Amino acid sequence: MKNKIILIATLFATLFVLGSCLKDDVGEYWPDGVAGKMYATVAKATLQTLPLQPVAGDVKFDFLLNIATDELPTEDITITLKIDPAAVATYNTDFKKSYKVFPNVEILTKTVTIAKGTRNATAQAKVWGANTLNACDNFIAAISIESAKTSSGKDITIAGNMKSYLLALPIANPYAGKYYSSGNFIHPTAGTRTIDEDKDVKTIDCKTVTLSCGDLGGDESTWLLVTVNADNSLTLGGGLSASQPYIPTTGKVNKYDPATKTFTLNYYYVGSNGNRVIEETAVRK
Repeated sequence: MKNKIILIATLFATLFVLGSCLKDDVGEYWPDGVAGKMYATVAKATLQTLPLQPVAGDVKFDFLLNIATDELPTEDITITLKIDPAAVATYNTDFKKSYKVFPNVEILTKTVTIAKGTRNATAQAKVWGANTLNACDNFIAAISIESAKTSSGKDITIAGNMKSYLLALPIANPYAGKYYSSGNFIHPTAGTRTIDEDKDVKTIDCKTVTLSCGDLGGDESTWLLVTVNADNSLTLGGGLSASQPYIPTTGKVNKYDPATKTFTLNYYYVGSNGNRVIEETAVRK
């Protein structure tokens, strides 16, 4: 009779084939053909995701290692880990993706011991330097099992398709956040109003954000769209309505200063009795 495999639920979800011989059609039973064998695996071998803020500091993460077997190990098992860029290339090939290797990864527990009588242990690693990377790029950190041995020196088979922990690391738009906005809203007949308020600058994509026009507030569908170009100049878009697009003011600067995290905005839209001109500076709080 087949023995119940005592594994965590996440392993049930991914345990379809271990190497070339381990196959579990039922999903919760250990096949008779591999009874008595054991395999070193990463418990979550599918792509995981950890969003990063564009900051310099360390971000730590944990992942679970597992010994897949029908009987509890009778010896301690030591698993050695390695950073594995080749696993990213394999993932890209298998799934027709174009992820880049995250450049700053360190394994904090390069060797992990799974105590006899148990099947699981946790490994830890860290990444850093997201502030230096392009938020439009897609990154993966890959850590693989390099070896697995019992305390008596016996090699444990590494499951070929469950040996790598793959972690996607999307970087948040570096321009989004809370800003203090100051400047002038110049009306052709009503005069000039002072802009003096906090604003939410929200993500559209990795280069584009949106914020309210001048001091108008209103629905986000009427907000200004700001795309930061490679030279930190700005491309403006959006409009108060389809017939009232926001237009950069000729001869005026529209730019982003990464050192001070400041948007300088000069634009206008056309009203029935003339242009409404916005001169605005938004500084990250």
